[in-house]
Amino acid sequence: MAAHDASSRWRTFLEEAKDSEVMALLSRQSNYPFLAIPFHELQSFDPDFAEDILESPKSILSSGSRTLVEICRERGEEIDAMLRVGELPNDSRKPLREIGSTDIDKLRSVDVIVTKISEIKPRIHRAVFKCESCGHDIEIDQENERELKEPLNCPQALGGCGSSKPATRFDLVLLSSRMVNNQWIEIQEQPENVPSGAQPRRGMVLIEGDQVNKHLPGERITANVIPVVRSEVRNRKKTPMFDVIFHLISSEHESTPFTEISIDEEDSARIIEVSKREDLMSLVQDSIAPSVFATGILGHVKRSLALQLFGGVSRRLNDKTRSRGDIHILLMGDPGVAKSHLLTFISELSPRGRFATGGGVSGAGLTAAAVRDAFGDGRFALEAGVLPLSDRGLAAIDEFDKISEEDRRMMHPAMEQQQVHVAKGGITATLHSRCAILAAANPKDGRFSKRGPNQSVMRSFQETGLPPPLASRFDIIWMIRDEIRVRDDERIARHILDNRTAGRSEMLIEGTIELSESDQDSEAIYATTQHGVEHLNQEFLRKYIAYAKRTVHPQLNDEAKTAILDYYTNERQSFGREDQFQSEQSDRESIIPITARALEALIRLTESHARMHLRDVATADDAKVALAVFKHWREESGIEDESELHSGVTVRARSNNSTVRQMVRDVCSQHGGVADRSQIYNLAIDKGISEHEVDAVLSKMLTSGELWSPRIDQFSFVR
Repeated sequence: MAAHDASSRWRTFLEEAKDSEVMALLSRQSNYPFLAIPFHELQSFDPDFAEDILESPKSILSSGSRTLVEICRERGEEIDAMLRVGELPNDSRKPLREIGSTDIDKLRSVDVIVTKISEIKPRIHRAVFKCESCGHDIEIDQENERELKEPLNCPQALGGCGSSKPATRFDLVLLSSRMVNNQWIEIQEQPENVPSGAQPRRGMVLIEGDQVNKHLPGERITANVIPVVRSEVRNRKKTPMFDVIFHLISSEHESTPFTEISIDEEDSARIIEVSKREDLMSLVQDSIAPSVFATGILGHVKRSLALQLFGGVSRRLNDKTRSRGDIHILLMGDPGVAKSHLLTFISELSPRGRFATGGGVSGAGLTAAAVRDAFGDGRFALEAGVLPLSDRGLAAIDEFDKISEEDRRMMHPAMEQQQVHVAKGGITATLHSRCAILAAANPKDGRFSKRGPNQSVMRSFQETGLPPPLASRFDIIWMIRDEIRVRDDERIARHILDNRTAGRSEMLIEGTIELSESDQDSEAIYATTQHGVEHLNQEFLRKYIAYAKRTVHPQLNDEAKTAILDYYTNERQSFGREDQFQSEQSDRESIIPITARALEALIRLTESHARMHLRDVATADDAKVALAVFKHWREESGIEDESELHSGVTVRARSNNSTVRQMVRDVCSQHGGVADRSQIYNLAIDKGISEHEVDAVLSKMLTSGELWSPRIDQFSFVR
């Protein structure tokens, strides 16, 4: 077996194939010297030896590290270097839930998500004990991290006195012992690999040396590990049952998103062919939740969701800051308008999609939590929430209004900077949350109070209880109302009845072995609804989205930039010129129809449309579609002043505040510094301001200390 001559084989490989890397190691450029060896290089150099490493990794890799240290010593440097074998072949890759007794002490590769990390702990790797009788030093390698292995006697063959443990003591010499940093991490199966209805399998991984602090919760890695067993201890007694833990040899971080979705050459050819269709936008739009009847505004909502799935391009700017490319969408609507159905479908369709419900999630569950006793040592460990686990994907959050106000504050940096800053339990960390957010909210009283298109988005926010600063983070906000329309009502009811009765019974499906329609037609690209509407197959659409986001990164050309710029400048300037001779001129001048934040949303929508068509350059046609979507949601939401959306204060309220203040000031100056409430009412009627609005402003001025009341219904300014 190759384990017997591992040292000579390693020496041959290192001196012939890795000489330049060994020379770089001798230059001491790293605090943790290690030599990374891709498995395919070892396999091409010595195939039999490479296969033996998979079967007996512990002894062979230890021999390789010792050989590397010897080579460094021969060249004049005392370096405690290690070998890291990575990029294992596919036949050594196994799902985490299938690793069992046949894999113990073998080298295996698993695709996982990091969910928790512990603090760094030093561990003795090679212990040095001193015999009290003769002072002889004894070195013992410590392979088991759960117990300290001590010498049984002082070896005479190595110069010791031969005394056994009862006759002498062996003291641990920490200064001479070799210590190494250790860290525990918890890994979990990737969600797309978990069988339906099953809990994701988790595992504990021990990390040593240079691999420490290389991982963060929420990261997807390919971990090359050696599964080892440790006996369970119950009531201070060992049992015949064993726990499996993993020793990390090396890991590869995902550099390319969506590698879990395999796209072969045939899929790529079909994707490129579909992208050339003239009706691609309508096709993708119809492919989103085909069972939801897209009447009225829902058709436009589906179009914006299609753009969200593809997303814009995230960029690093020259000043090292980052501009997000993900599109955030908020759906506000009455119950029963298919919001939850859309969210569920989108979270399942999107690569790396996650679904959460506001009623059952906290701020820690959305961002990150510091959990005690995660590794059985009483310390705090970091556990990632929904947003970090959705990194480079999409997070669908239903019942967004049910999240508490305190927890919603944690969403602000996660949505705009797309980072989660955690400082809990002595742990300070920054996790990535580079995901699009699709949220749905319901009004507190069940339905929105005011019907029709004149319902302003600010009134809707007041009824849902969402704060305006959070609203400004969303690129698109849809108001979906359940309105009575005779012709549409009948079509929707007929669609629901046909769709509901066309499904098959779950009990019959589970009781038969026959293939479902989706299994039979897995190669098909297209499907049709009950009413003959053509749409893309869900599995193919997932591949299409992954392919587009992985390979296409569009740039706006001059025509697209000009179209967006013209809309922005015209919207701001034309609004200021309108109604300049009307009595409401001051109100109109204080209205800000569009802000610079909307420019970024338009750029993201334009890039998304170009990416959907697999174009590397976004043209004026892409900008035209983006502008149409952007204008439509603003019209539906009744947004006239965008600053109202950001601040939560309406233009009329701002105007009333200044007008009433001036009235109080005028009355006080005319009546010896005291203003009567009735006098203020009389002036307000001429200005079209109601008594209720006057009382609201006076109450604020009294609360802030600007006014005081010497007598009932009389006010005076505080000097």
